[in-house]
Amino acid sequence: MNKTLFIFALLFTSICFSQSVRFDGLIQDEQKNPLEMANIMAINNGTKAMDSYGITNDKGKFQLTLKPNTSYIIKVSYLGMKSKDIALTTKSENITQNVVLDGAGIELEGVEIVREMPVSIKGDTIVYNADSFKSGTERKLEDVLKKLPGVEVNADGEIEVEGKKVSKLMVEGKDFFDGDTKLGVKNIPADAIDKIQVLRNYNEVSQLKGLENDQDNLAMNIKLKEGKKNFWFGDVTAGIGVGELDSRYIINPKLFYYSPKYSINLITNFNNIGELPLTAQDYFKFTGGFKNLMKKGGSSFNVSSNDLGISLLRNNRAKEIETKFGATNFAYSVNKAWNLSGFGILSTSKTQLETKSQTTILDSGDQQKRDENTSQKNNLGLFKLSSTYKPSDKFQFDYDILSKLTKQEEYSDLFREQIVQNVATPETIYTTKKQDPTSFNQNLNLYYTPSAKNIFAFEMQHLYQDENPFYNANLHTMPFNDEDLTGYNVDQSRNDYNQNRFVKTNKLDAKLDYYYMVTPKSNFNVTVGNTYSYQNFNSHIFQMLDNGDRNDLNDPANNNDVDYRFNDAFVGFHYKILTGKFTLTPGVSLHTYQMTNGQEGTDYSQSFTKILPDFFALYQIKKSETLTYNFSLTNDFTDINQLAAGYVLSDYSSLFRGNRTLENATSQVHSLRYFKYNMFNFENIFANATYTRKVDAIKTEAQFDGINQSSVPYNSNLADETFSGMGAYGRSFLKNYKASVNASLNWSKFNNKQDGNVRTTESFVQSYTVRASTNYKKLPNIEFGYNLLVNKYSGSTFYTDKPFAKLDYYFLDSFSFVSEYEFYHYYNGDKSVDNEYDFLSASLIYQKKNSKWEYKVSATNLLNTRYLNDDNFTQFSTRVSQYTVQPRYIIFSMKYNL
Repeated sequence: MNKTLFIFALLFTSICFSQSVRFDGLIQDEQKNPLEMANIMAINNGTKAMDSYGITNDKGKFQLTLKPNTSYIIKVSYLGMKSKDIALTTKSENITQNVVLDGAGIELEGVEIVREMPVSIKGDTIVYNADSFKSGTERKLEDVLKKLPGVEVNADGEIEVEGKKVSKLMVEGKDFFDGDTKLGVKNIPADAIDKIQVLRNYNEVSQLKGLENDQDNLAMNIKLKEGKKNFWFGDVTAGIGVGELDSRYIINPKLFYYSPKYSINLITNFNNIGELPLTAQDYFKFTGGFKNLMKKGGSSFNVSSNDLGISLLRNNRAKEIETKFGATNFAYSVNKAWNLSGFGILSTSKTQLETKSQTTILDSGDQQKRDENTSQKNNLGLFKLSSTYKPSDKFQFDYDILSKLTKQEEYSDLFREQIVQNVATPETIYTTKKQDPTSFNQNLNLYYTPSAKNIFAFEMQHLYQDENPFYNANLHTMPFNDEDLTGYNVDQSRNDYNQNRFVKTNKLDAKLDYYYMVTPKSNFNVTVGNTYSYQNFNSHIFQMLDNGDRNDLNDPANNNDVDYRFNDAFVGFHYKILTGKFTLTPGVSLHTYQMTNGQEGTDYSQSFTKILPDFFALYQIKKSETLTYNFSLTNDFTDINQLAAGYVLSDYSSLFRGNRTLENATSQVHSLRYFKYNMFNFENIFANATYTRKVDAIKTEAQFDGINQSSVPYNSNLADETFSGMGAYGRSFLKNYKASVNASLNWSKFNNKQDGNVRTTESFVQSYTVRASTNYKKLPNIEFGYNLLVNKYSGSTFYTDKPFAKLDYYFLDSFSFVSEYEFYHYYNGDKSVDNEYDFLSASLIYQKKNSKWEYKVSATNLLNTRYLNDDNFTQFSTRVSQYTVQPRYIIFSMKYNL
């Protein structure tokens, strides 16, 4: 089947390529100078449609693909110059002709022509005309974005343009659920979109634009069609269906309103078909738009999460998923100077997971095989309120507050088989995990520009986090020694042990930046900042006896009551200069650190001073071709979780205790990035490589008793190394074809102690993808590709071959057919693991032209595949797993478009 699709695509492409005439040449001014970024389009005299368009390269060259034996009006435009219309009739031969534009033009004419172009560039903004790329099968913003040259949407719903992640999504200039693009990508109706603007070198604060290095900052703004402004729009979807054993349903209303004064967005989704608007992974990484204030500081102090390792979904697939989701987003202009915005998100999901896995300890070869059934309940809440007050260009005051409220429960029963020295020991284990973490993040920013040469920026961020995870394990064998858990009663039929943890964090970051414009192309920056963190860690292990009594393990080794204070006061100096094609920003920061942890009735303190350099260099090879180098030396600090000296239950067979004398590590990071974007043929090339060497790293010493593990961190004089690289090449052909190839790799080398011996482990993960697609208005469109994933760990190598294809076709002005196919071949080096499975989905939509009603029949997992495979690697073990996915089901739904 895969070969057939591939051959069909090649034949289809070659036929279409052969039925065309090439029209190329140069666009110049009156002095014969090439005009880069000039626009040229061909209007078909018969159909009045635009058959082809192009943008000139740095040499003024253009190239259009036209139909043979057809009459055209060729429209040529360049901002600030007089537009030109050229009559052209093609035959079967290619045509070459140069065009000279008159400089005494009217700019408005140029602007009008540019607005009609499918793609145009003005300064740092790329503008895509959405209708130029729609074929009729698009239903959401995601469907449109995937057809734009230079734009990709990854599996997590994140938008990538020119290889960079889009950090902010806006609609009509107003934030759309700030801090995440997935909700917009999956829900904004495709038929409401007029223009898509990509804002490069983006900085939310106009006073700071150009002062900092914003080359990696991207935002996207969606412009709506005129009929969607000042009116409610959206859709309401309801559907029912059948699965293998039970019924299926989906209810999905979405409403949007945009006016110059305010905007409101409402999104709800109730379903049991596995459609997850927001996963638990999305929730915990949702930043709300909050940025890392200390990215220039040279220190890394990250508050880790006590999340108990709640099982996460792979590919958003599980045995059963039921979701209830509601979200609202608003923006309100109180007056010209003051704007309010915010959002609220509530999500409830029930998930059933079924997993089979095999874990192998690297040093001993001992194994654990598990058959696990897990039931989860996730209640997630996100709320944000933002205020921006900007009475003039000289002053801006921002305040944001983001809260996260969570309630999670997970119940698992598993059958495991320990294989230690070739002796198998089976047993049944029950575990319970509960947690209700909350966090509040506040951000206050002040920006003041007293004169053109002086800019002040004060930024402050406060984090309050309260975590209370509870863990219970009930099993037959006792995995820990008596000396590990002093006071434990071993004379029980079952081992029922529990742990409460309470972790509170208050972290305050504050910094003041002063910028002085030395010249229009250089500035000097002084930063004064401070990071202060106070954390408390409290934990207690207890045992439930057979008779229901509670046995508290009150020995200090089984309990924690720890306070930890961290303070980093620093001053930094940076100088940015643009000279020729180079932008250089050398910098240095001076830090004074103080750390104190109190536990077991005593305090342990450390303090020292360190100078940390950093360097940024940008080589602007051409307008859209750059080479960037970054260097930084960073002090990495642990938080309280690794300092608590009492035992902590990592899981039913793993104990961890911290080390209060841990010191910091130092990371040396080098990164190199190349980027080229050519509007002439929409060629997009980017590559980056990052090398990190971490010295004096905090490492883990693990002792194994079979598969049972006891771990403690320690200060190591051995270095860890990582190297990651990524490269991609993509371009469009003849307007209707798009192809890309990309590769990524990640190599890591770690040093640890296992059973008293120093052990070096390496992993090498590689991914290679090639894909091609068509984009026709009246013909079937196909996308096809191939991905190879190679995971090489110490002693094991796993491969996944994944060819894939997608067919979409809009026909008879009413029907849309979309089908997707994925084939997986998962195996290891010696073929002891060798599985094949595939997924096929299809949908047929009927909607009369200009009708508000849409009817859809869709089927998921048509081949009724039951399992997927994956693998992962730790520094002490490898794990191979197989997990159950939802069965085949068919849904009939109706949608009403407002």
